[in-house]
Amino acid sequence: MQAFIASFLFVVLAEMGDKTQLLAMAFAARYKASKVLLAVFLATILNHGLAVATGHYLSTVIPMETVSLVAALSFIGFGLWTVRGDTLDGEDKKTSRFGPVATVAIAFFLAEMGDKTQLATVSLAADYRDAFNVLMGTTTGMVVADAIGIVFGIVMKKHIPEKTVKWVSAAVFVLFGLVGTHRALSGMIQPSSVWLVTILLLVGTLWAGRKLSKTAEK
Repeated sequence: MQAFIASFLFVVLAEMGDKTQLLAMAFAARYKASKVLLAVFLATILNHGLAVATGHYLSTVIPMETVSLVAALSFIGFGLWTVRGDTLDGEDKKTSRFGPVATVAIAFFLAEMGDKTQLATVSLAADYRDAFNVLMGTTTGMVVADAIGIVFGIVMKKHIPEKTVKWVSAAVFVLFGLVGTHRALSGMIQPSSVWLVTILLLVGTLWAGRKLSKTAEK
């Protein structure tokens, strides 16, 4: 159950302002919301199924201490990715000879390849080693986050600045990443060195986040 909850929360946060959430909002203007969400579910279950399989395989060939450290560092990376933001790059303009569900599902599957939610799923699967609950958690998180984007996107933009949503999501990712890094390093190096590395990582993350935020605003 812990794997499901963690996977669900991480993906919901990762999707806020993500390219695939923007894609859901764009397609919802062209097709029925129910068909868009069905397509999101189908694309996600397949895409994240591949990610979970990859993560599970990595956990069997790489020592768990290393897996945990890499997973924790990746969450910090996802936080910085969130600060940088995403753009659609024309994915919402692509046409298909298939019906609405197939059209949206194909676009989502392709857009999700290499995206931070897919990479987060790989990390979660490797860290928790609970393929089913990670897959269900990330898939549910994607559908919920994209539903929020479709139903409340316009309202949220009016009342909650996009920058606020982005920074809160990024902060949660970085916090869990720092805690996970500290825990993973505790079994590998001296306690004093663990704190030093964690503090340096925090400072470096804040510096990088500030740089990326300025770049995104240009």
